[in-house]
Amino acid sequence: MKKTVNFNKGFLPCAILSCIIIIAGIAGFFIRGINLGLDFKPGFVEEVRAATPVAEITYSGSAKLAVELSAGQMDVIISGTAVTNETRSYNFVELTTVSALAAELNKIDGVSVKVRDGSYDTTKLFLNSAVSNQLTTTALYIYPAGTSEITTDDIRSALGDESISVKQLGTGSDASYQIRVGVNSGDAQADLQNIVNNKLYNKFGKENIAIVKTDFIGAGMSKTIALKSIIMFVCVVLLIWLYAAIRFHWDFALGSVIALIHDTLIMFTFIVWTQMEFTTTVLAAVLTIVGYSINATVVILDRIRYNLKMMPEAKKFNEILNRSLSDTFSRSVLTTVTTLFAVVSLYVFTTGTIKDFSLALIVGLISGMYSSIFISSGFISLSRKNWKPEYGVHHSLKNLKSE
Repeated sequence: MKKTVNFNKGFLPCAILSCIIIIAGIAGFFIRGINLGLDFKPGFVEEVRAATPVAEITYSGSAKLAVELSAGQMDVIISGTAVTNETRSYNFVELTTVSALAAELNKIDGVSVKVRDGSYDTTKLFLNSAVSNQLTTTALYIYPAGTSEITTDDIRSALGDESISVKQLGTGSDASYQIRVGVNSGDAQADLQNIVNNKLYNKFGKENIAIVKTDFIGAGMSKTIALKSIIMFVCVVLLIWLYAAIRFHWDFALGSVIALIHDTLIMFTFIVWTQMEFTTTVLAAVLTIVGYSINATVVILDRIRYNLKMMPEAKKFNEILNRSLSDTFSRSVLTTVTTLFAVVSLYVFTTGTIKDFSLALIVGLISGMYSSIFISSGFISLSRKNWKPEYGVHHSLKNLKSE
């Protein structure tokens, strides 16, 4: 028979320790606040590419010409009072190179295309969305995807601001870079965008940086995302409570929910005092721990329910609780440790948001194991301090053993 450890002796000290940590987290919230990521505050998101343009288009006529570029073709829209309004489309299946495309565009009166790399594949061309697509005497550059020679570190170095998030999209020479900048109260998003772009232009040259797209996140949208995140967490906790209440008992269910809330508050205490950026990725880590923690707690609750029937000699509920925790302790520790191997590897070998995700998981995994053993079980012990064994079960099992 396994040795039964008196876990109940640690219930009160652990509860006091947890309260101290959570109070420290609440104090930290008012002292330092939460370092909210761009998902939860106003800002703008900009995707940029670094490439040397393969062609320059200029127009010196009196009509209005606009260029629209897609993956399959280029459209030149001609309009004006003295001309016939029309749209000329150039299919990239037929015009496979920049030289072939330029030869056709040069047939339009007033259009001049200066080719820098005529051999480039037309299907990978793109325009700078930050520049008007109206053709004038000022050159409109056409850029090639798949030629980038810079890295994420180069972009970060050019911006020189750790508060600006940079994420690589795609791999190798085909990479583009997503830049996320938060906006403080009173700041103009357009001014910040100009500052960011000017830093890139100064580092790499204005003609070598193209803006793929720009999205602005307003204060209303950021508040909506935060509200939806809170609602999502509350719904998850309520569903878990309902599941535990149906499968076990109300005090078992409430104990498991208290453990979940405990783990969440411990993680938030860590986030507050380390000033880790709170993004949707970190929120995903919190929800992951909620699911992981309830799984560990359910194993313990299931063993308690089993031992309620198999320990008729028990006179106090803590005897059943200690036996159940002793039976499941090795499993709880080994499951957590093996999971930590993978999570610690993520933390060591990754960067950016994944590193924050893994660090939050490490804290949550340790807290989840701790709360399943001491916090959830401690509450159940408190709720059943006046527990008495059911005589019928006790008597029948005692007779069964004697036979």
